[in-house]
Amino acid sequence: MEISIQVAGIVGAIASVIGLGFAWYQRGYVLSQDAGNERMQQIARAIQRGAQAFLSREYRAVAIFVAVVTVLLALLSTVQGSGMSIWTAVAFVCGALASGLSGYIGMYIAVRANVRTTQAASRSLNQGLRVAFASGTVMSTMVVSLALLGISLLFILFTSVLEAHQAASALAGFGFGGTSIAIFARVGGGIYTKAADVGADLVGKTEAGIPEDDPRNPATIADNVGDNVGDVAGMGSDLFESYASSIVAAISLATLGAGLNADQQLAGQVFPLLIAAFGLLIGMGSTYLVKTQEGATQEMLLGSLRTGVYTASGLVALAIVILGLVLNLGWGVIVATLSGLIGGVLIGFFTEYFTADSYAPTKALAESATGGAGIVVIRGLALGMFSTLAPVVIIIVVTLLATSATGLYGVAMAAVGMLATLSITLATDAYGPVADNAGGIAEMSELDESVRDRTDALDSLGNTTAATGKGFAIGSAAMTALALNAAFVTAIQGSSGAVFTVDVLDPRLVTGLFMGALLPFLFSALTMLAVGNAAQQIVEEVRRQFREIPGIMEGKSEPDYETCVAISTDSAIRQMIAPGLIAVAVPIAITILAILGRGNFLGTLVGRETLIGMLVGSLVTAFMLAVMMANAGGAWDNAKKYIEAGHHGGKRSDAHKAAVVGDTVGDPFKDTAGPSLNILLKLLAIVSLVLAPLLAVTPL
Repeated sequence: MEISIQVAGIVGAIASVIGLGFAWYQRGYVLSQDAGNERMQQIARAIQRGAQAFLSREYRAVAIFVAVVTVLLALLSTVQGSGMSIWTAVAFVCGALASGLSGYIGMYIAVRANVRTTQAASRSLNQGLRVAFASGTVMSTMVVSLALLGISLLFILFTSVLEAHQAASALAGFGFGGTSIAIFARVGGGIYTKAADVGADLVGKTEAGIPEDDPRNPATIADNVGDNVGDVAGMGSDLFESYASSIVAAISLATLGAGLNADQQLAGQVFPLLIAAFGLLIGMGSTYLVKTQEGATQEMLLGSLRTGVYTASGLVALAIVILGLVLNLGWGVIVATLSGLIGGVLIGFFTEYFTADSYAPTKALAESATGGAGIVVIRGLALGMFSTLAPVVIIIVVTLLATSATGLYGVAMAAVGMLATLSITLATDAYGPVADNAGGIAEMSELDESVRDRTDALDSLGNTTAATGKGFAIGSAAMTALALNAAFVTAIQGSSGAVFTVDVLDPRLVTGLFMGALLPFLFSALTMLAVGNAAQQIVEEVRRQFREIPGIMEGKSEPDYETCVAISTDSAIRQMIAPGLIAVAVPIAITILAILGRGNFLGTLVGRETLIGMLVGSLVTAFMLAVMMANAGGAWDNAKKYIEAGHHGGKRSDAHKAAVVGDTVGDPFKDTAGPSLNILLKLLAIVSLVLAPLLAVTPL
């Protein structure tokens, strides 16, 4: 059966509109809930103001970058023989707007759902779960719907005004736009959230000995704001880009004929759009399976979320088989896509195993805290390094299955399959910061202990889902970047079928590998230094307030929360620039040098081979470094919470103090540097794909 691009685009657009309607309905449900007493609403408004102030300043800074890049893309399209189209600039702007909008709406609802989750938890555990998870579904469906809607409409437009190769090349601009927002949202939000968190923990817990989210801690509001700008807006922009770029890569490879015969090219172009459309609808329906009962254990709460995710995965697998057979793509494409779907589920499982306190690795890490902070740090690093084994093996198996089944196109479809259930998997992640904020509001509002017990249960579940979500995000980023790299190498071969080969001993390739391997370490160093610098300012400010404002520790006077919020905001905005520019500048610089070096001595030093080496080197290093950081950080966090639950001496014990130090080290690992590496490797790949026409052996 043959389905035209226009029909597939319309199906994708219709599914997207349904998704937007569903997000609007869930938004209404969340906002209709009781927001609690005046004290609770006062705290919630402070969090809302802080989050809004940060996002407004961040988006103003990013808007300048988007404007500059748009102008450069437009100018490149006017250069004779560049092979680039003005439509690339149009797609870039659309991708940036869609990514920014999805992050803004997700954060808008999260900072209003937190207080409503607290109030709902005062009635029952299930009510609290439903409100928090509904907030997460707003974020997830907005991300998927806006990405799919943009790609569907742009692909219909581009194929009607451009040749097929040019249309696919221009569509890459949409992914580039999404990544441009994501790099700053992830890095800026990550710096903000961990600066406030580390500062609050070091002075509040370790020095003053007061509980987490205690209203006497001046950094508490900034910490709660950070949960939203980092783990909601940042994560949403991250996965928006993965989702969009995986579809773009699959369409590009199908258009260029990588792994498909001539009769399958049209079906290969529409298949990812149809999978995305059905995945969106299935994921929305599966969210209603997430519910629990009063007094539920962590295993029962996790089981509730798994019911929704696994049901969605099973139904999407069925849709993949049916659509693949209807389109006559054959079992090779079906197997490749299913391998990605299953690989994503497995990566999530192994991430949970290494980070959840119900499994042996984190329990052993918590026990090591009885030996002091140094032992905790050493064991946590070892755990993170060891945890890279399973995800790497999974990616290897998925890649081998996909390529043996249907070539490079299979790699892209594996990435699409892995992200097909994003409308529910992202919801389980975006739910976490809402539950975390709900616990903070309960603590600061001095609500009944039973409310805090319920929000703690939801928060503990959120820590596990957040760690699992990070593992899924890293795995999907690796597959997406691999697919984009495949699309780039295919694109530079040009439109005549010319074969571009690379000698593995070519010094340009080898030096590119070294440069690519270096970038994740340099990038991580910059982001972690930024967290350290900002956290130092927060620490000094909190100490100053404890010292100079009388009555804080006795609860007789209120701390100055706004100053800590302002410090975190200023530091994050200022220090997010350098890492973001590096990720964009490196592939552009290599491309310019490769063009200038054609036919002269410079060409023996820098060429297409250098860019290919850089992409491969960064992919391998960033993937493993991100997994190590995310899992070590998640395990340190949950080991601390395991001790706080009453094990190994409980709160305020020596073991607890050691675990807090481990958690402090892990905070920038799991919430700043690690997640930001996802964007780095995808941004390097998508920028290279956008620039591919400039390096093509023959014009596209």
